[in-house]
Amino acid sequence: MTAYDIIQAKKRGKALSKEQISAFARMVAEDSASDAQIAAFCMAVCLRGMTDEETFLLTQAMADSGERLSPPAAGVFADKHSTGGVSDSTTLVLVPVLASLGVKCAKYSGRGLGHTGGTLDKLESFKGFNVNLTAEQFSSHVERIGAAIAGQTKSTVPADKRMYAVRDVTATVDSIPLIASSVMSKKLASFAQVILLDVKYGDGAFMKTARAAEKLARLMVAVGTASGRQVEAAVTDMSAPLGDNIGCNAEVREVIEVLRGKKNNLARLSLLHCERILRMAQGMEEKRAKALAEEAIASGAALEKLRRIVSAQGGDTAAFDDLEALPLASGKFVVRAPKSGKLHIYAQALGRACAQLGGGRQREGEEIDHTVAILLKRRAGDAVAKGEEIAEIRYRERRQEAFDLAQSAFEVKPSYRARPLVHCILGKEDL
Repeated sequence: MTAYDIIQAKKRGKALSKEQISAFARMVAEDSASDAQIAAFCMAVCLRGMTDEETFLLTQAMADSGERLSPPAAGVFADKHSTGGVSDSTTLVLVPVLASLGVKCAKYSGRGLGHTGGTLDKLESFKGFNVNLTAEQFSSHVERIGAAIAGQTKSTVPADKRMYAVRDVTATVDSIPLIASSVMSKKLASFAQVILLDVKYGDGAFMKTARAAEKLARLMVAVGTASGRQVEAAVTDMSAPLGDNIGCNAEVREVIEVLRGKKNNLARLSLLHCERILRMAQGMEEKRAKALAEEAIASGAALEKLRRIVSAQGGDTAAFDDLEALPLASGKFVVRAPKSGKLHIYAQALGRACAQLGGGRQREGEEIDHTVAILLKRRAGDAVAKGEEIAEIRYRERRQEAFDLAQSAFEVKPSYRARPLVHCILGKEDL
């Protein structure tokens, strides 16, 4: 059985067997399949699709391509994954809240690419923060502190690591079977029994419609449930940025502010996710879960837990006492409302503008300027007057094309129709 044979079968629309899928994942992990062959396989899947059974088998095969971690001790371990968006720092709010309430969080995260921000990049705003934990260090941090957030190691799901890198440059990222298997293979390789999936849809997401996001969410819940995990998926809106700040240092500042009590959509969605995980992990009622999550913030316990997580992974904790320890670039460009009316904000253009200014990546491996920021002064749906300041861009190097792109993200219209932050929540009973 060769990679050529497997690609040929999928190209012709045939359902692949367990043996074929396992063999291809092994070839990818062992570097015996070339990048060209991986690209051809991914494109064949994009064009021909996969059955739910094939997607399950691919997920298992990729999870088995490397080391599967075992729980370091008894207890409930949880994880949350977002399919990506703009100004979405829910992980950095959710993990310390849950850990302060006794739900241990074992979180493998990723880096930003294109218009989406990455949790690992944001954590590196804390100087010295180590995202490259060994499997032993990862487990130890979860056990001792209640949480760890790190990047996947070379020994964790190597087949996915190679396949994702190829997908990113071959226009095959948005395949639902490939997204589902990539996300869930990393979850199955870890030891979290409780998994919440945040599946974004809208302008700033890979899934543009609620229908497509629901399809992806159901598939991932089905794969996780079939693998013996307790999984729910929230389909959430990403038509406008979730938080008020875009850019690494600015978003981490906002996380600290939220953990000090700031109220906005970032805080709201983070707390909703906390409630769902508390209900799954500890079987508590919605009202009780909500009260506990809010108290974890009000008491300062969650903020102190984030400080401990940062300190344990080598990060400088000065920002917890002074937000100026997370500096913003000195250059300022003000965006003003072109006319009076209701403000519309488009997430993807702002994410791309931030990346063009150096605050994100346009190619894998690029360095990020953590000080670049786009600060929203008004939110989508607000009534604004002509000439009113609606955003401030902080930059090191002036790039007019980025400013023009950012300005295009703001439109003022006579009316605004708000979409609910959470479209729906799906569990195994919805399969």
